[in-house]
Amino acid sequence: SLSIRDLRRIKGYKFNIENLETTTSNEQITTERLVEQCFDRFAQLVTMDPDLPRLQRESHIAYLEKCFRGLPEGYSSLDSSRPWLVYWILNSASLLNHKFTDTQLQRTVDFLKKCQSPIGGFSGGPGQYPHLAPTYAAVNALCIIGTPSALEAIDREALVRFLRAIREPSGAFRMHIDGELDVRGAYCAIAAAKLAAIPAEEFASVFAGTAEWIASCQTYEGGFGGAPDLEAHGGYSFCAAAGLALLGKPEVCNLKALLKWTVNRQMTYEGGFQGRTNKLVDSCYSFWQGSLVVVVQTLMASVDPFAKTPTTRPMFYSEALQEYILICCQRQSGGFIDKPGKSADVYHTCYALSGLSIAQHAEFTMEPRVIGRPSNELIPTHPVHNVPPQAVQNAYSYNPYRMQSKSPSQETQADIEDIWDDDSERDQ
Repeated sequence: SLSIRDLRRIKGYKFNIENLETTTSNEQITTERLVEQCFDRFAQLVTMDPDLPRLQRESHIAYLEKCFRGLPEGYSSLDSSRPWLVYWILNSASLLNHKFTDTQLQRTVDFLKKCQSPIGGFSGGPGQYPHLAPTYAAVNALCIIGTPSALEAIDREALVRFLRAIREPSGAFRMHIDGELDVRGAYCAIAAAKLAAIPAEEFASVFAGTAEWIASCQTYEGGFGGAPDLEAHGGYSFCAAAGLALLGKPEVCNLKALLKWTVNRQMTYEGGFQGRTNKLVDSCYSFWQGSLVVVVQTLMASVDPFAKTPTTRPMFYSEALQEYILICCQRQSGGFIDKPGKSADVYHTCYALSGLSIAQHAEFTMEPRVIGRPSNELIPTHPVHNVPPQAVQNAYSYNPYRMQSKSPSQETQADIEDIWDDDSERDQ
């Protein structure tokens, strides 16, 4: 296992207000004070227990089991996001190597089938309108379950009809019929189509021009906004890079500028990532930004195999990211939080664990980089789909009408998957 940073020495890395007080600077200073309290408490505890920080695995599993049986009424506002709740819980459990019962999983498949719209795609709940976000979540969840009944549940022909109905002539995608248009839509559509194993010719037709539209969303900072001329954002930037990876067209954007913007979103003191310039640290960006670094480095190597960018180590501080997640964002009773002072929820639990997995397994070798005891190690996650790599392989190969020839997009995807082959084999 790896040793942690000298938490006393890094106090010098905190934000410098430079005699100019703003709302933004005050919020940053307040957040750093809360993080500092966590670090100071940890510095005392580790003198008594050198195995710290410890992943509270059993507490997190108990939290997920409780949420899987029924959520508190506070989640009622997410009634139109129910496939997301399913996906966040299932993916969190898979990262912890926890299996739900066959009965629980089959009931989940039956529920997700009720969310599938007759006109194609999935809705946020039974009887609602189809939407790309819950479509992505439902397809991911069904692939994690991975049983024949789960993979058969996806109506692929209807999915293609839905994708064509929300596609714009530019290659962009609306989130739903007559809905908002942003880069999330492109990624959700591409990822769902890939996991549904849409035939290569159909895939190429549906996504003609999409890569070029995604590239138009890149900003002067290097990151991607939700649409052309909008502010660069970690979630949108991940969607853009992951979408281009799946399309096999990384060369249409400025990868070096994207990498520079992304690595500069890691907070010097806290160790976690922010989502935008001058914003606060948030555990969910552990995945959105951490995985983005891995994806971009891989794409740079595929475009230029002789590039100077190192590809054997991730260009972010993986140990510092693990420290932020384990020391500052774990709730001892189970679940993960955004930042100190916040409450746990299944969204941040999913993406904190996903980011922790990325930080541990982003070293492009057999050996994971794990701080604390070896039992802190999580199962690897796929850097583009954020489901188990084996689930991606099973989904890609499941459908009998999938074309056997290797398209350019599949070649780029294979490059990304090669990074994770050793890890996934080790965990079988």
